[in-house]
Amino acid sequence: MKIVFATGNRNKVKEAEEILGKGFELVTPVEAGIDEDIPETANSFRGNSLQKAKYIYEKTGLNCFADDSGLEVEILGGAPGVHTARYAGESRDSDANMDKLLLEMARREGEATAMRGLGISTPHATRRARFRTSVTLILGGETFFFDGTMEGTISLEKRGAHGFGYDPVFLPLEAGGRTSAELSDEEKNAISHRGKAMRAMAEFLRSKIEGK
Repeated sequence: MKIVFATGNRNKVKEAEEILGKGFELVTPVEAGIDEDIPETANSFRGNSLQKAKYIYEKTGLNCFADDSGLEVEILGGAPGVHTARYAGESRDSDANMDKLLLEMARREGEATAMRGLGISTPHATRRARFRTSVTLILGGETFFFDGTMEGTISLEKRGAHGFGYDPVFLPLEAGGRTSAELSDEEKNAISHRGKAMRAMAEFLRSKIEGK
C-alpha cells in the first residue's frame, strides 16, 4: 500500500518503515509534490496530527497519516509538550533542546530544595517523564486515530549514540537503566510510544486490506 507520511524527518520515516514492515510504501510530502511547511498550530498532539494529515489529504487526495509526538516532564508541569521539537527555538536543534531541558529541571530541583531549606513544604522533585504519540490516519477519506505512550525518567546527562531527538536523556522504564539512545532500533521500536501507535495502525491497515 502506498501512503504519504506527513514528515520531512528521515529518521522518523526509517523508524516507521521498520515498524510497518513489508507491504507499505511510505512517501514523504516532498515526494508527493508538497514542499511547503505543513502547519501544526493546535494545542494538543492529536490536534496537530489531525491538522497535518488533513493538510496532506486536501492537497493530494492520497491516503496519508501524520503523527505528533512530544515529551512531558512532571517537574516542568508537562513541558515541553507540544513545543517539544522547538523547545530551545525554531532551529529544532536537538542538543540545544536537551541542554535547555536539563537546565530547567536542575533549576526547578534547586528551587524546591531551597524552599524546603526555608521550612516551606514542597513536593520532592521528580524526574518522571513520558513520551506521547498521536497518529492520525486518513484512509479513503475516513479519519482514524492511534495513540501510544512510553513512561520513563530523564537522566542527569546525555548518553548513547543511537536514535534522535531527546533519546540521549530519556530512560524508558523497560530499558534497564539505558537511555533510548543506548538501545538498538529493534529494542526501541518494541517499547516506544511511536512504535505502539504505528503497530496499532499497521494492524488496522492489514485488517482493511485482508477484508477486501
